[in-house]
Amino acid sequence: MTKTNYPALVGTFVITAGLLGGGAWYLSKAAPTLLGNSNSSNNQSAIAPQGETQLTLLGDTFSGYSTFRNEAFQTVLADTGVTLTYGDEFDQAARAAALGSGEADIIVTTLDQYLQQQPEGTIVGMIDRTIGADAVVLNTPKYSSLTSLLDLAPLVQQAQSQGQSLKIAFAGDTPSEYLALVLDTKFDAFNLADFEVVRVADASEAWALMQDPNENVAIAVLWEPFVAQARQQNYTVVLSSNDAPNSIVDVIVASDRLIQSRPEVISAFLENYYRRIDSNVRDASQLQTQIAEDGALSPSDAGAVLQGIDFFTAAEAQAWMTDGTLQRRIEAIAAVLVLSGRLNDLPSNPADRFTDTYLNDAAQNTQTLIDLVRADNPELAERLAGSTEQTLSIPQVTAEEVQAAPDIGNLDVQGKVEFGTGSAQLTAAGQQTLQGLTQEIQEFNPETVAVRVIGHTSRTGTPDLNQQLSQQRAQVVVDFLRNQGIQHNIVAEGKGFYLPLSGVDPADPAQQRTEIRLVRVN
Repeated sequence: MTKTNYPALVGTFVITAGLLGGGAWYLSKAAPTLLGNSNSSNNQSAIAPQGETQLTLLGDTFSGYSTFRNEAFQTVLADTGVTLTYGDEFDQAARAAALGSGEADIIVTTLDQYLQQQPEGTIVGMIDRTIGADAVVLNTPKYSSLTSLLDLAPLVQQAQSQGQSLKIAFAGDTPSEYLALVLDTKFDAFNLADFEVVRVADASEAWALMQDPNENVAIAVLWEPFVAQARQQNYTVVLSSNDAPNSIVDVIVASDRLIQSRPEVISAFLENYYRRIDSNVRDASQLQTQIAEDGALSPSDAGAVLQGIDFFTAAEAQAWMTDGTLQRRIEAIAAVLVLSGRLNDLPSNPADRFTDTYLNDAAQNTQTLIDLVRADNPELAERLAGSTEQTLSIPQVTAEEVQAAPDIGNLDVQGKVEFGTGSAQLTAAGQQTLQGLTQEIQEFNPETVAVRVIGHTSRTGTPDLNQQLSQQRAQVVVDFLRNQGIQHNIVAEGKGFYLPLSGVDPADPAQQRTEIRLVRVN
């Protein structure tokens, strides 16, 4: 696939709490300068005399970053001798470069952008992961047959036969673009190169294009509150960050220079930040009000945004860094970036990209709070520890319900699920393929995603034997995946030669295939 990079629109400004307007998650990248350019000499980070510290933090207008812009948080931080200047730099490459040049001490960014831009800094804290606030939306009102990724191929072929092209719209250099890369690398019915890619500045623009009857936008990747609006208007949300809940993760990155010169300032910054997060966990209405004021949103829209974001407490952030979760996320996200051509190689030492050293005080504060409230409010204690998200509530559904569930799409299987000739015995290569497939399936949320394993045969042999063999092979795959630890609802289906590949000889071994189809449940 040909990958094309497009120049990003850049809007850089310093901002204080309460000055945002007209946006939900991210404002337009063409937003006007409010208080000057973050590259100006006034914003150069410096250690002031008498021990007072001036920090410059660069991010963007994502609602998950609203605490850093919050006036109350900045005031509390100032009381500890740390003055924080927040700047919005929408160009991710420029944001990373500012960290290396000394124009920024800290940046906040997504994990995929951190890996792509490779700034001269280390991850010292975790901010949030999105759990539904970003989503891939299909234009079902315009294309009535388009209800899953499986429906794309015939639409693409039809458009091409008419000399047209279908479009996909998303905001560049944001989680929306990363979700498009997830589709491109994980689903065999979706190829980004088949579409005219329309990169816009903000999800509101992508949403407007999708609703324009004169635009052939078949897919848009949106964030809240536009995802909720799309659902209400009968567009199909085919995949959200709730279905792949660890795909979009935001992190705090401190410059190597700050780590070497003033490590205690990083600890103080994180301690104060996570104190506010702990307070927001105890009273979610406070955070909802903060997000509404920060983004000039209605309370209901702010609530939709908040429902789609899971904020890390210090205890949970430290757990991610020490139990291997963050390293696994780096490896998984880097794999998507390599497959999509955004990275040349997987990081050789992922654990070198982060440290929990500066989280110790913040995590201890959270743990003290957990111990204080556990007896009277165990639910709050679990939320502070982050354990609630790890307790899965997998729906109990029948095989018939899984088979009837709305399709998402077929996973792009890396390798072949091979069996011995005429048997249901997996070959060594087939087992190796399924081991890799296990990791791919585990990227998806078993609470919302189930798996159909669909076996097919060639026409060789009698229909009854083919049906029996395809069912046996599908069941062997299901059993293997379950033994590998798959928690999802998963069912086996044998189709024999009932659904052959078009344009392929009926006796060709290529007809003997196994589909791994994800469907939506719960």
